[in-house]
Amino acid sequence: MGCAYSVPGEEAAVARPASPRDSSFIEKMKKTGRNIVVFYGSQTGTAEEFANRLSKDAHRYGLRGMAADPEEYDLSDLSRLSEIDKSLAVFCMATYGEGDPTDNAQDFYDWLQEADTDLSGLRFAVFGLGNKTYEHFNAMGKYVDKRLEELGAQRIFELGLGDDDGNLEEDFITWREQFWPAVCEHFGVEATGEESSIRQYELVVHTDVNMSKVYTGEMGRLKSYENQKPPFDAKNPFLAMVTENRKLNEGGERHLMHLELDISNSKIRYESGDHVAVYPANDSSLVNQIGEILGTDLDTIMSLNNLDEESNKKHPFPCPTSYRTALTYYLDITNPPRTNVLYELAQYATDSSEQERLRKMASSSAEGKALYLSWVVEARRNILAILQDMPSLRPPIDHLCELLPRLQARYYSIASSSKVHPNAIHICAVTVEYETKTGRLNKGVATNWLKSKVPNENGSNSLVPMYVRKSQFRLPFKPSTPVIMIGPGTGIAPFIGFIQERAWLKQQGKEVGETVLYYGCRHEREDYLYRQELAQFQQEGVLTQLNVAFSRDQAEKVYVQHLLKKNKENIWKLLHDGNAHIYVCGDARNMARDVQNTFYEIVAEYGNMSQSQATDYVKKLMTKGRYSLDVWS
Repeated sequence: MGCAYSVPGEEAAVARPASPRDSSFIEKMKKTGRNIVVFYGSQTGTAEEFANRLSKDAHRYGLRGMAADPEEYDLSDLSRLSEIDKSLAVFCMATYGEGDPTDNAQDFYDWLQEADTDLSGLRFAVFGLGNKTYEHFNAMGKYVDKRLEELGAQRIFELGLGDDDGNLEEDFITWREQFWPAVCEHFGVEATGEESSIRQYELVVHTDVNMSKVYTGEMGRLKSYENQKPPFDAKNPFLAMVTENRKLNEGGERHLMHLELDISNSKIRYESGDHVAVYPANDSSLVNQIGEILGTDLDTIMSLNNLDEESNKKHPFPCPTSYRTALTYYLDITNPPRTNVLYELAQYATDSSEQERLRKMASSSAEGKALYLSWVVEARRNILAILQDMPSLRPPIDHLCELLPRLQARYYSIASSSKVHPNAIHICAVTVEYETKTGRLNKGVATNWLKSKVPNENGSNSLVPMYVRKSQFRLPFKPSTPVIMIGPGTGIAPFIGFIQERAWLKQQGKEVGETVLYYGCRHEREDYLYRQELAQFQQEGVLTQLNVAFSRDQAEKVYVQHLLKKNKENIWKLLHDGNAHIYVCGDARNMARDVQNTFYEIVAEYGNMSQSQATDYVKKLMTKGRYSLDVWS
């Protein structure tokens, strides 16, 4: 799912910043007296957050760190890091999608693959961020760790493997508490005992600011939402009008919806299987409650300015802006806060037992980790819930804004084909809403915000900031190749696009191969999504097989993998004789794994193979791009 990048080598040199000083992190480190550089490969901001935490840690050991985006620097300079005394490079690398590097680490990854540089003077350590439910767990972290060693670099601490399916925060803390002693031993330094929390940004309140210079929710350029200019991307999203928003299910307690976004005149192109990223806004009642509990005028115009003049990151989010805008559009206020936030906030709790409790949860003791897990993670307490449950904790709002992570774009599989709908992007989503252990009602940020986007007369309330992210999830090149699509629940989204496209190809007189769908929902009469459309496609002969599992319409649960087992022979025939492509979309944790195990079984039985041969056979299909996944956890 990467983006287009220039090929490393000669051409890439042209795209680098003109002055060598800018792209050289070595020159910057020398100039600012740093000896530790922490690079991050980050898609959603977590790896960047971890890198910032590690670079801030360094001062406790008399060292100085800086966090760096590998996209902004020339990493072939790693061979020169030994010019700096007590120098070390740390890599916080997230794995994206099917074992891919994150967008900002793509150039670094390409360079590593081709490099034959001698890195023998380089000392390094790697912490990977991954998710065990995915096939290629922590592939990027593992690759960077192994490749740097192959190029002669010296690993000073073992590779850390964070698992977001478990507790990523705990994995990071555990790794970090052993990492720093290893650094101390290696360099012969010791902790200076300075545990003090150091502010990264200073608050400037603007009293007579020109309101046209104040950010109101834009992601990049000021006023970019007023005068839109293509190309549209993560830093410059397009404001798409919602032209349709209908409820898809007939009953049940959930709200499943189909939205259509108008992309006319945007020059945005997409293909079936791509993802649409949308920037949501937080619920205004949550924002207001935070303002109330902290006794703040949310319409104060302010900036948070980086105290480190040399940093490339001048502000934590676009400034100047108001607290209201920051808490609505720029900051994540609904996810349970990480331990570093609790640690830094602890100083503001005036009740000593509350202060101690916050410090304990942020510590690396077994008791502290258990308390954090139960009180914060499992109880799903967001920052407002923590403030409500700790009456003595009243931090200054500017410090809170500095500490909270950025609100991230949400990705949805596009549920339409651009051959049929060149000027529209369709989304299929389910609103997330659940009661927590503390009896609070938590709502998913993006889905509830989308639910409220009703097409209306005045237009402005139904605008969605969005851009398209390319994916590897693609129909076969030849329309005559059979496809087997497996997508229960909202996992059906990209397949609606696939089937639309095959119907269009058929209308163009192309020979279209077998198009087989395995879909599942809870109850036939409640949440059978796109029922009419699917029936229509079947009638037209485009959808050659429609297999639907209703998990709760009978005593025993029936899922898509049960239907696959029922049709084993047909599936093997399509796969082996027909050269079919398999597509799986939806939940990674259970469904995708169960489906994969079912394919192992079918291949072993009908291909007369052992368990391990069958596993290899399916993995080969994946490498050849004949078994594709678009899954989330």
